[in-house]
Amino acid sequence: MANPVFSTKGLFTPTAPQYVAPNQGLNGYQTYTMPGAQPQAGYGPQGYEPQQGYGPAPTWQPPAQVAQTMTLDDVLQKTAISLGALFLVAACAYIFLPDAVLYPAGIVGGLAAFIAPLIVARRRAASPVVNILYAVTEGLLVGAFSKIFEQYLPGIIVQAVLGTLIAAGVVLVAYRFGGFRVSSKTAKIVQTGLIAFVGVALVNLVLMFAGINIGLFPGPGDPVSVWAWILALVGVGLAVFSLVQDFQFVEAGIRMGAPKEQGWMAAFGLSVTMVWLYINLLRILSYIRR
Repeated sequence: MANPVFSTKGLFTPTAPQYVAPNQGLNGYQTYTMPGAQPQAGYGPQGYEPQQGYGPAPTWQPPAQVAQTMTLDDVLQKTAISLGALFLVAACAYIFLPDAVLYPAGIVGGLAAFIAPLIVARRRAASPVVNILYAVTEGLLVGAFSKIFEQYLPGIIVQAVLGTLIAAGVVLVAYRFGGFRVSSKTAKIVQTGLIAFVGVALVNLVLMFAGINIGLFPGPGDPVSVWAWILALVGVGLAVFSLVQDFQFVEAGIRMGAPKEQGWMAAFGLSVTMVWLYINLLRILSYIRR
């Protein structure tokens, strides 16, 4: 795993057809009997009720209804809605947030965006409301984080956005046509790496509040150490493998006939990975620009 949203065992569950016409008799047709009439033992095939006299007038039954399942187009549409809302919030944060609150807003948005996927993974459900709420918190992080770097390195946001789209496109092509997959062994390695990465980031955040800067996540104006380069490259690598795993989970959900509503879960997970990829590419580009 890399994405906690898709790490839950048995995330996608198949949907069985649901039929609404009860009391089906021979060949699926509705049967009618006079009140008090008793079927004759051993008469006719099982489920057939013999008619005695004239029964009540037939009533119309609605056709059988089959529950809709998740499709690739549905997942892409929901992902576009989620990322569009996130982009809108990020743009508003970038334009309207004053410089004095950029760091606090980024920290608050980052913590909320870190906790939200864990909650969604535990509940094993997402919805349009959940995706929009996540877009608000993550958009706050992305907008504040991007504005800080843009002030020091003009033009870096455009480079990071293009880099994210190109990287995601390359991964998708490699997955679709090159057979690029993540094995179970590699998935465990990626999972361990992600947990370690997040742990290091949290420790660095606590030390930063204490006034200690160990240089693992330098700001735009700080010098870049070798360890900062290593962590940034590891972050991009984890994001790439996470994206491949996201594609695998979505494909598995579609193949097993997951309910259409779980498309929001898939969109949520893909949004998490795309933001993760953007943040780490932004950091690497800032190191290169210096």
